[in-house]
Amino acid sequence: MPAKCKILGKTLISGHTVSHSQIKTNRVFKPNLQNVSFYSQALKKSLSIRVATNTLRTIDKNGGIDAFLINENNSKLSPFAKSLKKKIVKALGLNPKKLTAPKTDKSSNKKTVKKADRKAEKKSEKKTDLQKAA
Repeated sequence: MPAKCKILGKTLISGHTVSHSQIKTNRVFKPNLQNVSFYSQALKKSLSIRVATNTLRTIDKNGGIDAFLINENNSKLSPFAKSLKKKIVKALGLNPKKLTAPKTDKSSNKKTVKKADRKAEKKSEKKTDLQKAA
């Protein structure tokens, strides 16, 4: 059985084991694959799939196998997952050409606030502190 994730296609990668004396020995890093059953509400059946644990976490985060496959870009999916996505889209009656991943709103991120805005906030806080002390 190949060491490959059926959904995202994560496979073996090679590298080195480096000893204390810096001797490099070839080794293989295997993905952490698990046999998992997902219930597809669109297909109304359970699917037993061998997936990597990081893929499993992503599927759970997105709300199930149906939502994950619908929102995921086809370029990231394996051929098996693409065929499964087609079946789900067909069962739900969606237009496959209009499917796109939802874009997250990064404007709410505090890191995008400008330095000038932060300085203005600090000055107003200092003024209110001075007024309370007086």
